[in-house]
Amino acid sequence: MYRLTGSELLLGVVGFFGQIPTLVLTPLAGVVVDRGDKKRILLCTQILLLLQSGALAALTLSDLITVPQIIALQLLQGVVTAFDTPARQSLVVEMVNDRNDLPNAIALNSSMVNGSRIVGPSIGGVIIAAVGEGWCFALDALSYVAVVISIALMRFKVKPRIAAHPPMLSDLRTGWRYVADSVPIRSALTQVAIVSTAGMPYTVLMPAITTENLHGGPNTLGMLMAASGLGALLGGLYLASRETVVGLGRIILYGTLTFGGTLLVFSMTTNVWVAALLLALAGGGFIVQLASTNTIIQTIVDESFRGRVMAFYTMAFFGTVPIGSLLAGLAADRVGAQMTVRIGAVICLASGAWFAYKLPALRSVLRPIYVKRGIIAPPDVDTGPTPAAG
Repeated sequence: MYRLTGSELLLGVVGFFGQIPTLVLTPLAGVVVDRGDKKRILLCTQILLLLQSGALAALTLSDLITVPQIIALQLLQGVVTAFDTPARQSLVVEMVNDRNDLPNAIALNSSMVNGSRIVGPSIGGVIIAAVGEGWCFALDALSYVAVVISIALMRFKVKPRIAAHPPMLSDLRTGWRYVADSVPIRSALTQVAIVSTAGMPYTVLMPAITTENLHGGPNTLGMLMAASGLGALLGGLYLASRETVVGLGRIILYGTLTFGGTLLVFSMTTNVWVAALLLALAGGGFIVQLASTNTIIQTIVDESFRGRVMAFYTMAFFGTVPIGSLLAGLAADRVGAQMTVRIGAVICLASGAWFAYKLPALRSVLRPIYVKRGIIAPPDVDTGPTPAAG
């Protein structure tokens, strides 16, 4: 879009149309996931995403791509993603046979899924610099073939079908009340929504920042996004190496402050190498915050609400990004891309301060849940000091 138009506003518009369906449709998608066959849902969504990427590749390589086509295909991707993400997040629990491995499996999965949100664009930046956007889309479409085959080969225990379900809106209201009544889930989702809305639009504005402030081109953009992806990958590997969910509340706080702080400094630099280092730290901080939140929520949620809760998590992460992208595009058109990122970074830091204030109360709520699920020892068992739940 930026190559075709040179418009920062249209960068925000594309981000908006690509992700606004997640905000609108994901709550209902969560109900569908809780009721349906998660594997079948995931298989359908991956095939549709393959076709979407293939269409982007064909139109771009044939030099027929237009602005309306980009927006329409982004809208299609957003609709499919609204169903794909909660199904994928929920299915991981069914893939783990030993429940003792569940916290580590959730951490590994959420780190990979959320890390790919930054690692993917990083690889894309390198490919675009080397061979252009069309081949980048073509390789993306090809990657779905392996995913579809993998999903088709998975085998799960057949669960008994429920003869009748309550109306969908009733299930949706029940899921909303469950989230609203759970202090840890409600607070964690609020934190994710604020950081995603204010901080993540920096990825949408990166082409403009690279060109206007760092005086670089596609190669520079690829390097910067690769640095961000490397940081995300290292952050994900760190979380996957942890053996317990205990202490992740504190990790969420550190990740949020790291993300906001490094973005703030990034918005002030004009040196490419300093920018790359800062983006690596920002990518790591964001993934650590996001994946830790995912792990805690998946650990404490009741099984019957998993699909709906993960739908609200998806809405807090992906669903708020289009609002942030649109606002960032409007703001960058008025005050510039760097100042827009700076404002978002300050909001992320303020969100981290709010979470630090809430953390002691969250620990007191999480501790009995962890005891009930056997994650930490009951207080009447003499095993030494009980670790802080958060």
